Amino acid sequence: MAAAIFQGFGASTALSLSKSFDSKRVKLPFGRSLSQRRARFVVVGSDGRVASDSSRARKLATHAVATKADSAAAASASKPGHELLLFEALQEGLEEEMDRDPHVCVMGEDVGHYGGSYKVTKGLAKKFGDLRVLDTPIAENSFTGMGIGAAMTGLRPIVEGMNMGFLLLAYNQISNNCGMLHYTSGGQFKIPIVIRGPGGVGRQLGAEHSQRLESYFQSIPGIQMVACSTPYNAKGLMKAAIRSDNPVILFEHVLLYNLKERIPDEEYVLSLEEAEMVRPGEHVTILTYSRMRYHVMQAAKTLVNKGYDPEVIDIRSLKPFDLHTIGNSIKKTHRVMIVEECMRTGGIGASLTAAINENFHDYLDAPIVCLSSQDVPTPYAGTLEEWTVVQPAQIVTAVEQLCQ
Repeated sequence: MAAAIFQGFGASTALSLSKSFDSKRVKLPFGRSLSQRRARFVVVGSDGRVASDSSRARKLATHAVATKADSAAAASASKPGHELLLFEALQEGLEEEMDRDPHVCVMGEDVGHYGGSYKVTKGLAKKFGDLRVLDTPIAENSFTGMGIGAAMTGLRPIVEGMNMGFLLLAYNQISNNCGMLHYTSGGQFKIPIVIRGPGGVGRQLGAEHSQRLESYFQSIPGIQMVACSTPYNAKGLMKAAIRSDNPVILFEHVLLYNLKERIPDEEYVLSLEEAEMVRPGEHVTILTYSRMRYHVMQAAKTLVNKGYDPEVIDIRSLKPFDLHTIGNSIKKTHRVMIVEECMRTGGIGASLTAAINENFHDYLDAPIVCLSSQDVPTPYAGTLEEWTVVQPAQIVTAVEQLCQ
């Protein structure tokens, strides 16, 4: 299968404002398949509707669109399905794929009988055995390299990093082997591997356990990156990543594992390359992902009370960006704000800013605003930790300035 082609990332830096401007002078106007196998499955939208195994379903192209009203929780409760925490949704998706395909296996530290540091692999060793759920030594470079070799021979390994920061020890394997072997072998090898684990700023986990590695991995050719934010998309993205013939890094956030949501009973798979429209709006496009989705939605409630109508998009696919969904929103609102937990310098926001300026500059009525974490190691002290991460009040203030 041909290697995936990703859009280039600019080397711009995501500043609070792409360039200075006088806010008072600005007036406010009012698609490839993830697997070449043809196994039948259904695609279920967030509204519970089931799509048949049509060409649309085979492309795994779905959107989970929330309504503007704050009745989303009530609507979710009335849906058919079952409630799961986010880590349980990941576990369910992983178990379903291991049942479906005997080539799927898991490896990492304490993933076996202990069930993983956040219990994503709980019960899998007992069901599938120690060879398919392999406990490894504390040697990220070794077992990541082993996983890549296993993928080259036809297996579909899921490599768990106990903490995403630990995977820096395996950066050579992920970069020089995982991302490049399909190309450097002239297409002789595919690397269908999933690398996943917890990351992000937790609650006083210290600098080394609070890293956001999206910015480290985004420049590696041949790698796809996705970030889950709800139990629904966690399961759907996990299944899609396992079925993909490309190497996929799945970013999970340590503070989202205990989120609960009702998900469909039927099997569903999401697209690895599509953003999710969380809240339609008219005045400003807010692009976010992972934990910051909830900071943005908290800010959105305040903004609505103040008369603003923000459109919120969870970009989900960190590489490549879903520029179709993003572009359509920009053409409607003409204003963009990016909210991320990644670092200000060279982060996902910087790359997204460059992509928007290159593709949709003529549709912008104001400079792009990017709110990012501070370029400092994450402090252990809780109050200082909060200062390094974007808070809802900052989002409200920035939107008010952008829309004046």
